[in-house]
Amino acid sequence: MASTEHTAPRGRMIAPDLIRAVALIGMAIFHLTYDLENFGFLPAGTVFHPAFLDFARTVASTFIFMAGLSLVLAHRGGFRAGPFWRRIGKLAGAATLVSAATYVMMPEYFIYYGILHSIAVSSLIGAALLALPWLVLAALGVLAIWVNLYYAFPAFDHAWLWWIGLSTHWRPSMDFEPVFPWIGPFLIGMSVAKLAERVGYWRRAARYQPTEVTGALKIALFAGRHTLPIYLIHQPVLYGLTWAAYLLTH
Repeated sequence: MASTEHTAPRGRMIAPDLIRAVALIGMAIFHLTYDLENFGFLPAGTVFHPAFLDFARTVASTFIFMAGLSLVLAHRGGFRAGPFWRRIGKLAGAATLVSAATYVMMPEYFIYYGILHSIAVSSLIGAALLALPWLVLAALGVLAIWVNLYYAFPAFDHAWLWWIGLSTHWRPSMDFEPVFPWIGPFLIGMSVAKLAERVGYWRRAARYQPTEVTGALKIALFAGRHTLPIYLIHQPVLYGLTWAAYLLTH
């Protein structure tokens, strides 16, 4: 009989999909709050309250952390060029769509380098660093965050360099996650994935088949498997619902 000791367990891992689902809920809360403030249902400045800004940063960090973790999971058996470039293409296309749509709706605050742009570029950087050990990736991630906290250079103030994140000023945007510091949580996510592999967590991780779950858990896991399309459609839906509520109450 053939040994199955090193055969990968079947099914998707529960934990990553659930974490992404929770992050999606957080993002929906942020965008709904923004929409409610925009239509006057909440006091002006609500989304700029320090606690709410911290909440938004936590949600964005979770998405980017999970993108780094997922990059390692997807290629832990060796770099898979086809799936990688297809994903980069989807991210680049979605990021372009977001930029175009927000430019049409609110050109003064359009998203020129948001979370999708950030994940796409971080994925390219992360792919080049896949061979590094977990401790080096963690150190680089922390270093990226530290550099952003303490350094900014006028040489990066040109508009075409804002995306790097080392400028002293930049154009306001509805969503801005430049390379520094946001490559930090991405690299830390890669580090955690590699450390989890080292201690055997992924081999023991609970898994599921889509047909094996029901109820709220099934909805959450479905959302965790389809974060990109849900990200793209949830804000137009929330904005439309808030607009309808405004028309009905005014």
